[in-house]
Amino acid sequence: MTGAGHQPQSLPEVHGSVPVPRDSIWRRMFAFAGPAYLVSVGYMDPGNWATDLEGGARFGYQLLWVLVMSNLMAILLQTLSARLGIVSRRDLAQACRESYSRPVNLTLWFLCEIAIAACDLAEVLGAAIGLNLLFGLPLLAGVIITAVDSLLLLWLSRFGIRVLESVVLVLITVMGVCFGLEIFMARPVVSEVASGLIPRLTNESLYVAIGILGATVMPHNLYLHSALVQTRRIGVTRAEKRAACRFNFVDSAVALNGALLVNAAILIMAAAVFYKRNIVVTEIQDAYKLLTPLLGTALASVLFGVALLCSGLSSTMTGTMAGQIVMEGFLRIRMRPWLRRLITRLAAVVPAAITIVVAGDEATFRLLILSQVILSLQLPFAVIPLIHFTSDRRRMGSFANTPWVKTVAWAIAAVIVGLNLRLAWVTVMEWLDAAGPYRPLLMVTVVPVLIGLLLLLLWITFQPWIPRLHRRPEEVPAPALAAGEVEPPVYRSILVPLDHSERDRAAIAHAVAMAKQHDAKVYLMHVEEDVTSQVYGSMASTAEVEAGERYLDEIVEGLKAQGIRAEAAVSYSHDPKQEIIRLARRLKPDLVVMGAHGHKGIQDLVFGRTIGGVRHALDVPILIVRDEGRGR
Repeated sequence: MTGAGHQPQSLPEVHGSVPVPRDSIWRRMFAFAGPAYLVSVGYMDPGNWATDLEGGARFGYQLLWVLVMSNLMAILLQTLSARLGIVSRRDLAQACRESYSRPVNLTLWFLCEIAIAACDLAEVLGAAIGLNLLFGLPLLAGVIITAVDSLLLLWLSRFGIRVLESVVLVLITVMGVCFGLEIFMARPVVSEVASGLIPRLTNESLYVAIGILGATVMPHNLYLHSALVQTRRIGVTRAEKRAACRFNFVDSAVALNGALLVNAAILIMAAAVFYKRNIVVTEIQDAYKLLTPLLGTALASVLFGVALLCSGLSSTMTGTMAGQIVMEGFLRIRMRPWLRRLITRLAAVVPAAITIVVAGDEATFRLLILSQVILSLQLPFAVIPLIHFTSDRRRMGSFANTPWVKTVAWAIAAVIVGLNLRLAWVTVMEWLDAAGPYRPLLMVTVVPVLIGLLLLLLWITFQPWIPRLHRRPEEVPAPALAAGEVEPPVYRSILVPLDHSERDRAAIAHAVAMAKQHDAKVYLMHVEEDVTSQVYGSMASTAEVEAGERYLDEIVEGLKAQGIRAEAAVSYSHDPKQEIIRLARRLKPDLVVMGAHGHKGIQDLVFGRTIGGVRHALDVPILIVRDEGRGR
């Protein structure tokens, strides 16, 4: 937060919440450890299993190099994502909003939501398959059960972030141990495994290779990582930021290489057990059933099922947070936690349930593969902006990408775009050949969409290099300390609830006008109640109070500089309406000024009905104002 203006913080409730000690390098490293582990679970979700199993069973060790290449790409891209968050104090979605026009931002947001839904689809199917394999639960019932898994996440989050990170680490460790034992039992030939590191690709293996790429380098993780690193108390000096970048690189390298070992173990096991016997695995369930007779022990199947269930459980951690970051960053809209989670999960549960009912259980494997290809197709729209932003000296200063980093990053982007263009061309040609009488319909629906996406990709790629088309990062105005032309009545004290949004600007402007006119005292308050407080539990309370205090203190200092008496208060509650009512009854202000969200009907269910509840509970006059510039 700078004096020039207020930019809404990424994950404001936990922004700078984790202290970083200075007395020991090991304690500092431990303090920075965590964000990459929460990100890495997305690199080991059931979608990875589907692509790794098919890759190993159909092509042996041939695609092992794709896993290694994808992991190296992931380390570099996640490092750039972390650097963007550390240096610019922006997550990737916020940086896009500052740099692109509204239509481009809306399109990028929509693509991100599709990617998050595709990732959640893989998690739903994986957890359901794991429950089916271990306990005999029908797949459809398992899918329905996973629709309420957020309750487990919300319950677990009550114990704090370190407990959450520990649980994730335990689940990852269990997966690693299970597949370590599987490989020991499969006994692959080391020389054959090493041959898989030689790059080779055929038309047959392209679809699976791109699925592996999409399953490994996940687009929404780039948005998530750039926000999570800001939960650490990094500092503001160049040396502090440079140290933070180093420690986060170590965190990313360790966590993502751990994910590589798990994915490689799945592919190697599939190659050693199924490919060697000319068995093509078309379902995860087939792999589970065949492991026992092929390896001669029931333990092999049990380990496989346990690891799959752990994968499904651990990978549910990131979807809601990524969705919050994307929605707030692109649209500056905050949604209630339970509703955000419900929408994300339903977007995955509905297609999964329909597929199982219509096409049967065996279709789930192809759906898993498809979800990963969707992720891969969305990847360029996250990678290219990330490279542009981290190479921009106006944004990053001395931390901007060096020439060799830019060269490698753009080479990675070229590989990703090239593979996706080839996949799109092959897929569309296959569809057109098989369409028959529906070929014209396909030509006027799917083809224009793909052409539009290609044009969007070209736009975000070349726009920053065309000066007259380049949009400089917007300067978000401070929460209006300049009064408008208002004819206020006489007020001695004014209460102004704030919510860290553009609505604050209008509310403060009106309150300032009245305070200046009649020497009234302004009481500012903020109630923290966002989705990440659900995830980070008890630690989020302290973090929210600190973030709220920093936000309010800046405004209070600005008011005092204008000669206005002001006080601030921040509190933590899941019900902001009751907190506002409680404080108003204690302070007894002459007026309450509130910013309106401008929504009606069903949108009140989404964004809350705070104003209506306060208005009906208090006898104090309430002025409801709107920011005319909102939504620009």
